[in-house]
Order: sequence, then structure tokens, then C-alpha cells
Amino acid sequence: MMERWGLAKRWYVPAEIVTLRLWIAVASAISLLLCSIDWIRADSLTLQLGLLATAALGVLWLVLPDGIQGWKRDMALTKAGLVLVISIIRFGTGPQMIIDVFILAWLALPAALALYWLSSPIVSVWARGRISTEAAEAGLSRNKHLVPKLGATGAHVLLMHAVAIVLLPVLWILDVALSPGNFLGGDLSTSDWTGEHFTKTLDSDSSFWIWMRNSLIVSLGTTLMGLLLAVPAAYAFARFRFRGRDGAMFAFLLVQMFPGIIILVPYFMVMKSLGLLNTSLGLILAYSVTALPLCVWMLKGFFDTIPRELEEAALLDGCNQFQVFWKIVLPLSLPAVAVTALFSFLAAWNEFLLALTFNSDEAMFTLPVGLASMIGDTGAAWGDFAAASLLVSLPVVILFIVFQKFLIQGLSAGSVKG
Repeated sequence: MMERWGLAKRWYVPAEIVTLRLWIAVASAISLLLCSIDWIRADSLTLQLGLLATAALGVLWLVLPDGIQGWKRDMALTKAGLVLVISIIRFGTGPQMIIDVFILAWLALPAALALYWLSSPIVSVWARGRISTEAAEAGLSRNKHLVPKLGATGAHVLLMHAVAIVLLPVLWILDVALSPGNFLGGDLSTSDWTGEHFTKTLDSDSSFWIWMRNSLIVSLGTTLMGLLLAVPAAYAFARFRFRGRDGAMFAFLLVQMFPGIIILVPYFMVMKSLGLLNTSLGLILAYSVTALPLCVWMLKGFFDTIPRELEEAALLDGCNQFQVFWKIVLPLSLPAVAVTALFSFLAAWNEFLLALTFNSDEAMFTLPVGLASMIGDTGAAWGDFAAASLLVSLPVVILFIVFQKFLIQGLSAGSVKG
């Protein structure tokens, strides 16, 4: 019997037990974290039940079978059943919202899975130390195929939670946009959905189209001017050695360390003296200068990866320096230029503080400022605000989909030199 126990302990542990040890530990930590929701809601009964179920889940992890002491399996089955019962009682006495279903899943599903796996014949035999050499060998072969599948399942569960964390706010704002009235609902009920907020936002007399026009002018102008300034500057920093080069590059890095609000007052004074307040040109100039250091450094990192031999060969063939840049370097740099253009466009599209400070005329509001104007001191048009927010996000999503290939190439191309 001791020889069999040693075999079970040293060489073979069912994949189910290995998986339970990991999954129950993760479920215990997450369940303990989720108990803070009951604490925030000041619901003492559900908080006590949640803590009790979490403690029982922790004890279940401690008494999982080890292949030697058979009583641990029976104790683990008892604790798993206790966790299942307490979690169901907690759900029945609580408010039964979506988050409570989530809490129930993290308590009940690991317990139910433990009941199912611990009751299986192969785990039962192993837990009591009665497994034979042939069965252990077959179990090791079985683990070889089962462990990767269970690991992939666990990884997908965690990824699904990450996706849910991202999607829940989107679903919430979609529900607010499609629900009648201007209330922050969030119940995700589709029975009363209506498109009245989108219709109102997209009406021909709506200010939304004026804000959209202003944002497009400013964003496209910023992108074009930013590239016209950043591309030659980045190429000069990457290929030429001149006096003040290192100091200029350091200055570009230095200005990135300070928050944008520091330059708000100087920018305002400059724009006022130039008569550029309440104009799109003022915002284009401000955004282009603000984004220039980041754009130059992004493009310089890519230009550094282009072999100089290509340019030298073009010079030997009779090209001048401008032709080398235009015909050789720039076509090879299109992924980096596309990424830089995308970031410049998005920075101007989403910027709020400078647009709010420079523009006091509603006819010159950009989309971020226009959306903020929907939330007033006396009332908030949450439904209209949510619908407009979703419409504003659509161009960004489309741009990321269209430029996805260039985005991946541009972000990874400058990571390795040579």
C-alpha cells in the first residue's frame, strides 16, 4: 500500500485536481474582492453570506485531495456543497442585479465543478491511494492531453472577463441612448428601446453637424500640418548631424514631461494677440505644435531603421537628397506615417481643454465641447448625450479598423534597429 501511495503522490495527480487548485485559488481571491460591492451597498446580510461562502471556498482549496489521505476528498465534497448552498442563499436574499449573477457565478461554478470532478471514479480512486501502476500510467497519458485543454479554457474565461469589463460600459451607454427620456438607466432592458435620441441628434437643424464639421476641419488640418512639420524634421534628426541637434531632441523630450494645462494661459495670450480665438486655424496651430514632439520621435525611430545603403545607392544613381527622400525613404515609411497621422487625428478629435478655452462661440465648438454643453447646471440630456457620444466614436472605430495593418507595422517597425 505504501508503494502505491508513493506512486500516486510522486508521479500522478489527476488534471482535475491540478486545475481545481488553480481555479479555486483565483475564484477565492476574486470572490473576496467582490464582497466589497456588498460593503459599498451596506447590505450586511449578503456581505456576511458572501464572506462565509468565500471562506468555505478557501477551506475547500486547503482540503483538496493529495492522493494519500482519503478523508480529504470527503471533506472537499462537503465544503463544495456548502459553498454551493451558501452562494444560492446569498443570491436569493440579495438585490439580484447583474453584478449579483456575476458574484454567484464565481462562487457556485467552482463549487459545482469541484463536486463533479471529485465525484468522478478516477479522482475517487486516486484520492484514496488505491490507484494501480497501470491506471497511473494511463492517467499520465490522459493528463498530457487534458491539461492543455483545461489551461486554454481557463485562459479564455479570463479573457472573456476582460472583454466584459470593456463591453459593459459600452452596453450601458447604448442602453441610455436607446431608452426613452434622459435617464441614466443601465438595466439593459431592450423592451422599450427607441431611436428618438439618434433622430434628434442627426436632425438637419441639430448643432451636431456644426460640431462635426468643426472637428473634421480641425482634425484633418492638424494631421496635414503635423505631418508637413514632423516628417522632414524627423528625417533631419535621423540622417544629419548639425549644431543644436542633441539639444533640440532633448527639448522635444522635455516638453513632453509637462502637463498640457501649463501652456494653456500662454497659448490663450498668443492666440488672442494674433486674433485666432474662435477660429479653426488657431486650434490647428495649437494642436500641431503640441503633437509635434511625439510625432517627430515616432518617425525618427522608424527612419533610423531604414538602411543608409539604400540612400547611398540612389545618390550614386544621380538622385539628389530630396529625390532620395521622396522616392526611397518616404514610400518605405508609409506605415509609420500612417500611424503618426492616426495619432495626430485622434489627438485633435478628442481634445477638449484647448477647444473649450479658445472657443466661446457655439458655432465654433468642436465635438468634445459640444457634447459637454449638453450637460448643464439645471439638467442633463443624458439620452442625447449618449447617442451623440456613440456617433462621435464611430469615426475612431472605423479609422482603427482601416489602419489596423499599418498600425501594427508602424508600432513594431521601429522596435528593432537594422
